[in-house]
Amino acid sequence: MQHVARLLRAERRALGTRAGAWALTCFYQALLVLVWFRKGEDKTIIGAGFGVSRATAYRCVAEAVRVLAAQTPTLHDALARVAADGWSHVILDGKLFDTDRLAETTSSVKGDPIDAWHSGKYRDFGANIQAVMRPRPRRYA
Repeated sequence: MQHVARLLRAERRALGTRAGAWALTCFYQALLVLVWFRKGEDKTIIGAGFGVSRATAYRCVAEAVRVLAAQTPTLHDALARVAADGWSHVILDGKLFDTDRLAETTSSVKGDPIDAWHSGKYRDFGANIQAVMRPRPRRYA
């Protein structure tokens, strides 16, 4: 939580955000976001628990996700690191995470407008998160 709060604080400083401009401090914003990641509840409910509106909860989550996403390496950088470390192979895996419906459209292969966040396979809205992992067996103590 402290790591996320530090990233949020650095982002606010970089943007020149005035102290007290946000309804929540960086610490409580990080807590709200981590609760949302862990529990996956409606942002209205989580926001109410922190004493903020639904819109503020959405903005808090969006800012934190943007700040966290900026920390991730690109696929090219990750594979370059793997090669430099001498790994023989990696495992690429992914998972579809539930999301709130977003009003973003794109074109299908046939040229029809479709919702960009809808998964036909799962018949639900979600984001596909991919990860490159080292193939190492778990060792239990």
